Amino acid sequence: MTTTDYLISAVLVLLVIPQIRGTRQTLRNALLPVVAVAAAAAYYLKSFPTEGNDVRLDLVGVVVGAALGLACGATTRLTRDTDGVPLAKAGGVAAALWIAGMASRAGFEIWATHSGATTVAQFSRDNLITGAAAWTAALLLMALAQVLARLAVIRVKARRFNAVATPVRA
Repeated sequence: MTTTDYLISAVLVLLVIPQIRGTRQTLRNALLPVVAVAAAAAYYLKSFPTEGNDVRLDLVGVVVGAALGLACGATTRLTRDTDGVPLAKAGGVAAALWIAGMASRAGFEIWATHSGATTVAQFSRDNLITGAAAWTAALLLMALAQVLARLAVIRVKARRFNAVATPVRA
């Protein structure tokens, strides 16, 4: 891994800090993690392999990422900021799930390029995965699915939260 790889991984993991402090549910704050993952994808994604079982690997990444994101969103509390805007605040479980998802990808990359290289290569051959580009795509799709699923759950919760607080006029 290069210094840039470590920095990108750190930024993605550290996105948990604003979640713990609480983020106002504005469009800007909602899109920050999406932009961060999109930037990482633009940096890393050179191709999108579709041969062998590459697409299945991608689907596994999306499912795992979505499950983590749904769980992160479900365990995030909403309160109201002083001006009435919903404030999403991640508790310990949501923060741990976020860190587990983001850090596991960095950990896999370190392992796969060092002591686990032989194991990953053998697994890839045995399961018709075409190589590093396929793994990169799957891991980036996993990150994107996690971010988008969390965002979707929190946005739905915020909309419901606002609907409860807004009196209906006849």
